[in-house]
Order: sequence, then C-alpha cells, then structure tokens
Amino acid sequence: MNELNIKELERTASQVRRDIVRMVHGASSGHPGGSLGCTDFLVALYFKIMNRKVGFDPDGIGEDLFFLSNGHISPVWYSVLARAGYFEKAELSTFRKIDSRLQGHPATEEGLPGIRVASGSLGQGLSVACGAAQAKKLNNDPHLIYTLMGDGELEEGQVWEAAMYAAHHKIDNIIATVDYNGQQIDGPTEEVMSLGDLKAKWEAFGWEVISSKGNDMANLLQQLEVAKALTGKGKPILNLMHTEMGYGVDFMVGTHKWHGIAPNDEQLTDALNQLEETLGDY
Repeated sequence: MNELNIKELERTASQVRRDIVRMVHGASSGHPGGSLGCTDFLVALYFKIMNRKVGFDPDGIGEDLFFLSNGHISPVWYSVLARAGYFEKAELSTFRKIDSRLQGHPATEEGLPGIRVASGSLGQGLSVACGAAQAKKLNNDPHLIYTLMGDGELEEGQVWEAAMYAAHHKIDNIIATVDYNGQQIDGPTEEVMSLGDLKAKWEAFGWEVISSKGNDMANLLQQLEVAKALTGKGKPILNLMHTEMGYGVDFMVGTHKWHGIAPNDEQLTDALNQLEETLGDY
C-alpha cells in the first residue's frame, strides 16, 4: 500500500487531477482550484506517508487518520479515497448529484467510507483533529493525526483557539498542514486579509513549523518525513505548504477565479489534454 515511488505517485496525481476536472464539469459546480493545488499532498498522504489500514475502520484505532478542514476541496479527497480503494471509483461520476454520497462538502450521514466528520464550515477541522489526537493518546495508540486547512481559513478565530489548545496540552501527535496558495474565494489573501508572517505566528503559538513545496512530490515527501520525525517531542507540528491554486491546468493556475467554478466543455477538453491518463478514467 505504501510502496509507490515518486514517479508512480506523480502518475497517480495526474489521474486524480483528471478526476477532479471531470467531476466538477459533470456536476457543473464545485471547487477545482484548491483541489488541483492539493492533489500531490493528498496522494502523498494516502499512498506513501500515512500508516493506514486496508479498507475503512470507523473506529480508526491502530492507524493514522486524516481530517479535511477546508471541505470545499472535496473533489480531490473523493478521488484519492476511491483510488485508494475506500469505494468504487465509478461512484465519482455521482459527485454533487441528487442522492449521491459525494456531496459538495464531505458529510457523514450517507456513510461514505473514509469520511469521519462533516467539514466545510471553515475553521473547525483543527479542533476536531486535536480531539482525535488526544483520543489516540488516551487509547495508548501511537499513530498520528493529519489535517489540512486553507490559508484563507486562518481568518477564522477558532483556528487560533485550537492552535493555543494544542500547544498548551502538548498534543505532539498531530501534523497540521496549511495550503498556502495565497488565494481565496474573493481574491488574493493579501488583499482580503493579510496573513503576515505565518511561520512566526504559528511558532509564537507554540508550534514546530516546517515548510514544504506542495507541488513538488520529492520535496513534499521529504518534508512530511521531517514532520513525522518531529512528533512525540512535546509540540504540535505545522506544515506550511506552498502550492499554486489550479496546479496542472495552465488556465487555472494561480488565480482565485477558479476557486469555485466549473469548466465548460471546451475547457474540460483543454484541461484533459494537459493531464496524462495513467490509471484509467472512472
């Protein structure tokens, strides 16, 4: 399960990106920009980094767990879950359709394997991850908790409450990642609400901070291993991950305009022509 090399991971990421643009196009709605930017990260986690069981164990004991806080990038998570064997990849064609388990934001009532908590109300994921990490400690479970947030999401005060909480309680079995792409739905983050020096802020809150290149698979794997090596030392870990929104599709790269709109037929064809089909479309 965790034996893919860098080239194989990159090929998987290309296929996941194809899934993303096809899903959003098929639903005529969704969030392709952030999904494309975070593809390498989710592929790295599920196919290399996380120590996870085959299949879905709702208790989550004895394995690493992941929580998606910025739930609007559900297309990339659904694709990775399907490609990792949590459910049939043919179900990706139901994304955002009536009665689908693949809602626009991840939900739990439909019982989709791999989804442990509803998300999409921004600012809550880190709090949930802290609770799961503390549960691991109470159960004497040495496995890790991973979570992903958006940079615009850091405007939510609950994030910083959770950051304080994690440091105070020495929750050192959590690796939180911020997708630092500089874009949010209303425009560049520096125009909407300047983030300032994020590394210094998280360090001031008592976190150990590393940086990674989220669209460079080799660097990403290396830095995630660094993050893992820092766990268990009394501090929570923050991975400041630099990505480009829309990465992999030239007309979507680096602009907030593709945060939440679907490509039309011509744009879909253009996007797919730029992305190698490696594992077969659903």
